Amino acid sequence: MELRDRPGLEIVEASTQEHFRAMSLIHAQGWRAAYRDAVPADWMAEHITDDRWVETFRDYAERPRFHCFLLLDEGKPVSCITCGPARIGEQNHGGGMLIQFDASGYEGWGEVISFYTMPGETGKGYGALLMDHCLSQLRADGFRQAYLFVLRENEGARRFYAAHGFAWDGTHQDIPFPPDTVCVDLRYVKDLG
Repeated sequence: MELRDRPGLEIVEASTQEHFRAMSLIHAQGWRAAYRDAVPADWMAEHITDDRWVETFRDYAERPRFHCFLLLDEGKPVSCITCGPARIGEQNHGGGMLIQFDASGYEGWGEVISFYTMPGETGKGYGALLMDHCLSQLRADGFRQAYLFVLRENEGARRFYAAHGFAWDGTHQDIPFPPDTVCVDLRYVKDLG
């Protein structure tokens, strides 16, 4: 039996405060794991709270062509993904942190905005199931190409995205973290056919 056919698995489009809280918790836990060695520990301890992204996910859910999907296994939230039109210009990166996204040349593209699986739940196929669902939604919304950003040092995530047809196009987004850290997120692109 394929994972997608397993009883108890459900993908829901986030629409309630409970959904947004679950997504924020997954995002925070996944973020702490992925960026542990990339950003200052004191900054992470102060700013990456379990509820940091609740309002961000609620905002996305209310915007046209943006989608927040939550994967539940026997009712337990295990993974989440957000997608929609490419972010252009200044955007809230959660907790009031504003980032200027340079999407010149990517106007009209879709974007996988955020994608995390709860640590301890990785390697079970949840990510692949949710990514397939997200890409189908982007196609249904009329996007012909999509991209996502991935931390340059996150080799595991880069392999995962490559296995799903994404490839680094040579561009990147620098994300500053006080006092003097800059994370380099690589832009991985995919033709949605």
